[in-house]
Amino acid sequence: TAVDADGTEVKLSDYVGKPIVLNFWASWCSPCKSEMPEFNAAWEELDGEVQFLMVNMTDGARETVESAREYVEGEGFTFPVLFDTKSEAAIAYSAYSLPTSYFIDAEGYVVARAIGAIDSATLQKGIDMILPQA
Repeated sequence: TAVDADGTEVKLSDYVGKPIVLNFWASWCSPCKSEMPEFNAAWEELDGEVQFLMVNMTDGARETVESAREYVEGEGFTFPVLFDTKSEAAIAYSAYSLPTSYFIDAEGYVVARAIGAIDSATLQKGIDMILPQA
C-alpha cells in the first residue's frame, strides 16, 4: 500500500491489467535523479499504454512528501508519483537499494528487475518485455 498525490491509499495490485513500470526512488538519491528524465520521457511517449508508478521512499525524515513533491514539480515531471510512507511497498517488492525498477506484465507478473540507475536503452528493453506483442 502506498499513498497517491491526493493522500488516497492505493495498492499496487489496483493497477493490474496494464503493463507496469514500477520504480522506487528518493529525491536525495543521485542515481535516482539521473534516470528520472528517461522515465518521464517514456511515460509521455507511451501515453498510457504502460502504467508508470514512481514510488517515493517517504520515510518522513530524510525524505518527506513535501520534499519529493517539490523535486518532481521543480523538474516538471508528469508521471504519477506514489508515496511509500510506511515502507510497505518497498518491503513487498524487496526494494532495499535505490533506485530499483520492476517491469510487470499486464497479468501482474514481474518479468524483470533492475537495481541501480538505468539508461534509456535499458528502460526500453524492460518496456519491450512487458508490452503485449502485436
